[in-house]
Amino acid sequence: MVPVLKLVFWGSLGALAWTHLGYPVTADIAARIRARPVRRDPGTDPSVVIVVAAYNEETVIERRLENLLALDYPADRLEIVVASDASSDATNSLVEGVAAREPRVRLIDCERGGKVAAQNRAVRETTSDVVAFSDANATWAPDALRHLVANLADTEVGYVCGQLRLETALGTNREGTYWRYEMKLREAESRLGSITGGNGSIYAVNRSDYIEVDPRWGHDLSFPYRMVQAGRRAVYEPLAHAFEKPTPSNETEYRRKVRMFEHCWEITLRGSMFRDLPSGYLVEIISHRLLRYGSGILHLALLASSVALVADGWAYGIVLAGQVALIAAAAAGVSVARYYVLVTWATVVALWNYLRRGVPATWEAAEGTR
Repeated sequence: MVPVLKLVFWGSLGALAWTHLGYPVTADIAARIRARPVRRDPGTDPSVVIVVAAYNEETVIERRLENLLALDYPADRLEIVVASDASSDATNSLVEGVAAREPRVRLIDCERGGKVAAQNRAVRETTSDVVAFSDANATWAPDALRHLVANLADTEVGYVCGQLRLETALGTNREGTYWRYEMKLREAESRLGSITGGNGSIYAVNRSDYIEVDPRWGHDLSFPYRMVQAGRRAVYEPLAHAFEKPTPSNETEYRRKVRMFEHCWEITLRGSMFRDLPSGYLVEIISHRLLRYGSGILHLALLASSVALVADGWAYGIVLAGQVALIAAAAAGVSVARYYVLVTWATVVALWNYLRRGVPATWEAAEGTR
């Protein structure tokens, strides 16, 4: 029994150390040694439709449209479509009001089916060269779209996401600290070849590369690996800036992460994520996605094996003490520790929820982000 416990202990400790520290450092070093640059063309201006999937976004939708209409991009090459997921508030009438004075704006009133279903319909009902996507509560920098499409001029690139910058949280949420760490890792992955995850605030695909995925899946996780499976690249453009308001506290971020991780588990377990991938990218997917989503399970295994082995050597006692100290700091309200513990626990709760009842395609806005 003891050998099995030691295998669990060292395996879980090694996996956690690798996904949080070893892999980011290794990816950064590898990207410096064998970078694969994107052949960008800043002068390209393909026709673009920007799709904003919206469900009951009356508080932000007009501001979102005005921001997109002000982008530094040729007006005759840009269309903006709001795919309303059967909104029951004033979202539709507000969009129609803007569309009445601005011919570049159009409303598609969809049946309630979730974000991805609304996006799929919007793509089917438009004809542009490039399809870009954004959330209703985001704001884009004036040159964001130009930076995005410059990457799509590279014939190997099918998908590009920009950099989401989170405004400073008014409360205790420490998502911004994690997000800066995540962006550095995403930049390294992009230089290596392809990223393993995007974000819903700012991304674009060539129309010919667009894939209709299961409505329960988000584009953020499914599109990058599906692009690689199709022989394409999914890259990150740090100069294409979008801005969003984060949830106000670690507790509200925990609830958002539970919802998000439920979808991540659906894709990880049923989305053929690990098939037909080059070996290097497969290592990235396992290191950055599978182990990260499994970090809560790994921590539980590490804690249980530490307790069982504490009398077996000083290393087990030190690791156990470290875990107890982390939990105590989280309970005491130390914000970074509380953020880490809550988000890690969210991966376990999300898996439990997913195994019990699956995951719905529909969604609600995260608390405090509008």
